[in-house]
Amino acid sequence: MESMLNKLKSTVTKVTADVTSAVMGNPVTREFEVGRHIASGGPGLSWRIYNGTKKSTKQEVAVFVFDKKMIDKYQKFEKDQIIDSLKRGVQQLTRLRHPRLLTVQHPLEESRDCLAFCTEPVFASLSNVLGQWDNLPSPVPSDIKEYKLYDVETKYGLLQISEGLSFLHSGVKMVHGNLCPENIILNKSGAWKIMGFDFSISSNNPSDAEPKYTCKEWQPNLPPLCLPNPEYLAPEYILSVSCDAASDMYSLGVVMHAVFNEGKPVFQVNKHDIFKSFSRQLDQLSSMSPAVLSKIPEEVREHVKMLLSVTPNVRPDADQMTKIPFFDDVGAVTLQYFDSLFQRDNLQKSQFYKGLPKVLPKLPKRVVVYRILPALTSEFVNPDMVPFVLPNVLLIAEECTKEEYVRLILPDLTPVFKQQEPIQASNMILLIFLQKMDLLLTKTPPDDIKNSVLPMVYRALEAPSVQIQELCLNIIPTFANLIDYPSMKNSLIPRIKSACLQTSSLAVRVNSLVCLGKILEYLDKWYVIDEILPFLQQIPSREPAVLMGILGIYKCTFSHKKLGIPKEHLATKSLPHLVSLSIDNNLNLNQFNSFMMVIRDMLSRMETEHKTKLEQLHIMQEQQRSMNISNPLSQAEENKSPPNSGNQIDDIFGGTGVHGKENGSAAPVSQPNRVSLTLEEKQRLAKEQEQAAKLRNQQPLAPQTIKPATAASNSQTKDLTSSLLSNMTSLSMANTARPAPVQGSTMSAFPSSGPMVGSMGTSVSNGFNPAMGFQTGGMGMGMRPAGPSLYGGMATTTSTPNFGSLTQNQGTTGQTNKPPDMSALDSLFTSNKSKVTLNQIGPKAPPGTSSPWLGQFNSPQNPQTQMQGVSVGMGGVPGGFGMQANPFFSPQNFAQPAAAAPSMNPSGIKHSASVNNDLKDLFG
Repeated sequence: MESMLNKLKSTVTKVTADVTSAVMGNPVTREFEVGRHIASGGPGLSWRIYNGTKKSTKQEVAVFVFDKKMIDKYQKFEKDQIIDSLKRGVQQLTRLRHPRLLTVQHPLEESRDCLAFCTEPVFASLSNVLGQWDNLPSPVPSDIKEYKLYDVETKYGLLQISEGLSFLHSGVKMVHGNLCPENIILNKSGAWKIMGFDFSISSNNPSDAEPKYTCKEWQPNLPPLCLPNPEYLAPEYILSVSCDAASDMYSLGVVMHAVFNEGKPVFQVNKHDIFKSFSRQLDQLSSMSPAVLSKIPEEVREHVKMLLSVTPNVRPDADQMTKIPFFDDVGAVTLQYFDSLFQRDNLQKSQFYKGLPKVLPKLPKRVVVYRILPALTSEFVNPDMVPFVLPNVLLIAEECTKEEYVRLILPDLTPVFKQQEPIQASNMILLIFLQKMDLLLTKTPPDDIKNSVLPMVYRALEAPSVQIQELCLNIIPTFANLIDYPSMKNSLIPRIKSACLQTSSLAVRVNSLVCLGKILEYLDKWYVIDEILPFLQQIPSREPAVLMGILGIYKCTFSHKKLGIPKEHLATKSLPHLVSLSIDNNLNLNQFNSFMMVIRDMLSRMETEHKTKLEQLHIMQEQQRSMNISNPLSQAEENKSPPNSGNQIDDIFGGTGVHGKENGSAAPVSQPNRVSLTLEEKQRLAKEQEQAAKLRNQQPLAPQTIKPATAASNSQTKDLTSSLLSNMTSLSMANTARPAPVQGSTMSAFPSSGPMVGSMGTSVSNGFNPAMGFQTGGMGMGMRPAGPSLYGGMATTTSTPNFGSLTQNQGTTGQTNKPPDMSALDSLFTSNKSKVTLNQIGPKAPPGTSSPWLGQFNSPQNPQTQMQGVSVGMGGVPGGFGMQANPFFSPQNFAQPAAAAPSMNPSGIKHSASVNNDLKDLFG
């Protein structure tokens, strides 16, 4: 590996040194950059050919360099002869200008070490192509080594040489004198050009019809570079020292033989005995064997035989050779026509370009890319011809690789993308480009797509021509997958929407909707929901085709796996829009059915999704409720209840039980399902029940003995009622499970060591002990929200009694309290059929008698209506325990304003020693 690298390094160093030493100091280097050694040509392949560029214009050229070191072995006078011969050939070539002759870009320049001149870009000499690699770089370039001539290249190349000879013979009256593969150059586009005029002979009488040429005698002692190639010379040149135009035609015949025989001439010549060799050659030509011409195509074989005739008059002239059927090949004629385009008018050119797509597939790619393509792109400077040339250029682009397209085609296409004048040509160009948009987007680099191709598409969408807009909208979906997403979202979609809204053409509007529907899959879900669907509601027209286009977009978005429409959007926007469109009078039955099918699908999915959501929510709520039931709210009670709140048993029987603490503070322990009473509590409870029974059995006073109620009697009545309610409640609660205290309630345990303070700061008496009482609902108790909650709404049978409502309406200081209406006591039993009223318990009064006392227990209202009210504490907030203790307990009756009683405190309970004594008598 190392030896190979060293060899490569030495080769590169040697080549660089050769170039430097050969060209250094030559005036050509002042204007041209000399590049890589690519080929060789000229007499004896003595000229090295380098690629190069002009410094000022960056124009590509070929630099021919003759290194004088090659002739160091000769004597000085021989060196001078060689240099003079080479100079003469280049100078003659420089004076001649013809498409079939090599074009000189810079004349010959001489320096101490070399001769150099510049020509059009060159690929190689025909001799290199045919396998003669003398004076080539080492290793031989692969493009030369692998180069094979196609038939069309050979035919057209020989035709070009024939045309070049016709120009020399007829136009210039000159004989080339050394026509051979060494002096035939293939330029970069593949055209065959003639050079090597070192031994050319001009006519002595150019004005005469029959020119005469003076031929020099062959001098075998001269250096080979001072003599023409004898293998391609006509016999008369050596044997009779005569020449004319027919001598060049003989040379053409030998060249044709060499082209079809891998570079071998007809005869091999012994240069040391040239005369004897030519004499033998003359005899062979007179009786030529058919095997000599066996590899030459049959249609030209007879013409080659005539060219190799010993008699000059038998040989066809150059003009006749250009017209033989062999050169009537379609490819050769096409290439020939390209070379004469500059002589044609626009009409002739347009006709030719229209038929060219039929010919291009028959030609080799190399010929098309390097020979035809440059001729086509040169026509882009003619705006009127661009619509005729462009289809052919794009057809060639399809056969090119991406690298070839970027290097050979795209630079010439870029100005055409932006061409807008003339209008008619510009519209045709847009149509052609749109039809080949997939090709452009596939092979054009992303930056060029963004800067050149897509702006042309946008221009087509905004074109005034309806035909162009329709075609653009029809073609966009075919290459939408090749457009980058930001360009589609920010540039393409807005222009499609604008074309749909602003056009007056129904076809454009419908095609816009169809185009949007086809490219939805390349958009993201939320862009479609935010930009596309709202746009549909802006479309003004109501033609059936437009409505079906709108329906199609909704259906595609709704049913596409990647997109979809959320149920919220379906309910609020999509369905209302579709329903309004579905009843349009322009729709027929099938179209209406299509609308209804989509609407039903949307409704079905919306129902399914929302039902599923509600079911999941219900399951979550059930799980949460079950967790709340299994896990008592002890932690919540500890966090939410005031420090002095306790359980219901402690409220009633004091803090002496197992759940109570001193000073009435409740212990933060979980409440049992059933109350466990001590022996003393059970004894007291039994005594209370006995006293209550005695009270019920007492005979009520006669009506005539009852006097109008005074303040004292009212106070005693209210105290008695409060005591009765307390005892009855304690009886019911002793036999029922205690629920958790309601958030916001404040109950103090009794007995308490100090007097209880009401909601407004006054002492409250409850009939058991003057120094204690029940706190009322209001500002002194936790505020309970009005809405239904865990214990909100209507009361349940297991709820906690609302003791706070006994002393409502205390918020206004100084408000006159009226005696409470005791008729609410009837409601204690009216809802439960197993209970009886107090009136039924006591003895019947005589008919016609009335007792104000009995009126206190007779509710004037319908018992069923007394549950409709909700107890309201101070400030309009429901009381702490609300209606949760007993479904039949309606505390709003106890909150009715009482008559003015100066002896009552704001809590509504009178402090009276007689009342306390009575209660002590009742309850022991």
